Amino acid sequence: MNSPQENIPPQPRTKPAEVRLDELMDAAERLFITKGFEATTVSEIVRDAGVAKGTFYHYFPSKNEVLAALRERFTRQFIDRVQLAMDACPADDAIARLHAWCKSCVAAYLDSMAVHDALYHDHHYHTRGNQDRDAVLDQVLALLNEGVALGAWQLDQPRLTAMLMYHGMHGAVDNLVIDEDTSHTDLGAQLAQQFLRLLGRG
Repeated sequence: MNSPQENIPPQPRTKPAEVRLDELMDAAERLFITKGFEATTVSEIVRDAGVAKGTFYHYFPSKNEVLAALRERFTRQFIDRVQLAMDACPADDAIARLHAWCKSCVAAYLDSMAVHDALYHDHHYHTRGNQDRDAVLDQVLALLNEGVALGAWQLDQPRLTAMLMYHGMHGAVDNLVIDEDTSHTDLGAQLAQQFLRLLGRG
């Protein structure tokens, strides 16, 4: 008769690939925040993650690919958080969903400001087009088009309006860091009010 210990399945000696990948990305993110992208080396990343350098190069050809992966993860988490807030509103209430977009965008950016700045402001990124920004713009555009379909507002240039809202929100959050007279809750409501005026509902 086998003992209880003999019936316990053996533990894997290595971590699953997705866990190892997350650990590498988390280590890189920590170092990019504390040291900056340019100053961080691959050797420091693998030492922080506790893996061999060969493991790093199995997933990423260079630091640039880690940065791209971290940006993609940041954008996905940001969009998911904002979408969750909008989906908590009635599907036929475009104005409530716009308020939710404004408030959740402000909160999400402020909660992850250090990560955001390390991934974007610390490395040349403000080009004429990039996938991460376009993904957020697409979410705003979908919100605006939903409002048009519901009769909440009318738009001749929905994508241009989405760009104004995205960049306006982003600039306002950046300014909030140095503006001691405005809370993030106030800013979300103020943005919603201004954007509704832009949409002819103010």
